[in-house]
Amino acid sequence: MRRITSLLLALLLLLNLTACGSSAPAAPGSSGPSQPEVPAQEETPASDAPAEPEPEPEPEPEPYTILDPTVQPEGGVRDGVTYVAYDGVVEHLFFHPVVAYPELAFDGDSKSDGIDDWMVTAGEYLKILQSVYDKGYVLVDIADCWSEQTGEDGQTRMVKNTLYLPEGKKPLILSYDDVNYYEYMLTNGFTYKLIIGEDGKLWSWGLDPQGNEVVSRDLDAVTILDKFVEEHPDFSPFGAKGCLSLTGYEGILGYRTQTDSKSWTAEQEANRQKEIEAVKPIVAELKRTGWTFGSHTWGHISLNTRTVETVTADMQKWFDEVGSLVGETPVLFYPFGGRLDGDDVKQSGPAFQWMQQHGFRIFCSVGIDSWSKCKSDISAVICDRLHPDGTTLRSAKSREKYMKFYDAKDIIDLGVRPQREVGWQ
Repeated sequence: MRRITSLLLALLLLLNLTACGSSAPAAPGSSGPSQPEVPAQEETPASDAPAEPEPEPEPEPEPYTILDPTVQPEGGVRDGVTYVAYDGVVEHLFFHPVVAYPELAFDGDSKSDGIDDWMVTAGEYLKILQSVYDKGYVLVDIADCWSEQTGEDGQTRMVKNTLYLPEGKKPLILSYDDVNYYEYMLTNGFTYKLIIGEDGKLWSWGLDPQGNEVVSRDLDAVTILDKFVEEHPDFSPFGAKGCLSLTGYEGILGYRTQTDSKSWTAEQEANRQKEIEAVKPIVAELKRTGWTFGSHTWGHISLNTRTVETVTADMQKWFDEVGSLVGETPVLFYPFGGRLDGDDVKQSGPAFQWMQQHGFRIFCSVGIDSWSKCKSDISAVICDRLHPDGTTLRSAKSREKYMKFYDAKDIIDLGVRPQREVGWQ
């Protein structure tokens, strides 16, 4: 009886173990019982899954060709146009940033008269471009007008180049001072900075008088000329646009890339580095499309009155903070037109020599005509530029002198400018 009972109990125990789904003992060397299998996940049919949006491809930049005007095309003809040698005067006009919103620029505040004196409006600027185009001028790069050559005496000197221009055309250099978008400009009717648009082209960005964001190609000197050349490609047969004359004390091109000598924090430096990275593609696109750069000193200092020590310290900051971003340049534009060492015509003083030793070859002041002189004692050229602005547009004497470019009476917009005296009325 006991034996039967034992057999029954063993049978019941075996049945219970089987019903509970017991597993086999772990194999020797294993860490424990095997883990239960994870149920297989059902795959969602591809057709039911939401499609991932593909990123927009970066726009391909339009091809842009830059040619050397000192090289005559083969056979003297390019694209059906005859090119001939030109050894005459190369005219040079320079502008400051143009006024986008006259109602903010000429509102009667402390900046109003200064802007009226030294700037033109976007509309006036476009009319000037149209006039010089109609009068047969074509754009050339300032650095192509002179070159450095070694003479029989072994000394290097600057010489004026022969240019090969479309027959019947005259050369014109354009330069632009203070393309920095200073803080005071942001509330006085100017654009804020240059950006690259969705089409890959340069646009200006800023706020209108109502505080609305505006992205445009019709309100800034750079973008207006870009657009004009697109519409009139024969205005720039070599691809040249203009030379941008930059300071550094409030950054460049609307980006705050400068340091502050009074105080500097890690947060300020981090923001500066962001601005540096943001401006690099702007610089690259400007260079690619025919724009070049020149120095206007770091602090916009008067070079005719400052000591050599002050000048060299200022220029070292320019090399560090501006030259490092735009690259080397042979062109120096004098702030306020003040000539180095007080006189760079009769002498090449210590500051002039320092600048020349640091790569500058073309030294630009401001004058009443497009005068230039290749110096005999040092490898450098000094020159003057003409200045279309409120002072010359209002002057009867300047009106006659500038008539070869435009008639001031057809250009000036007296409807938006302050009611100040006009000499030719």
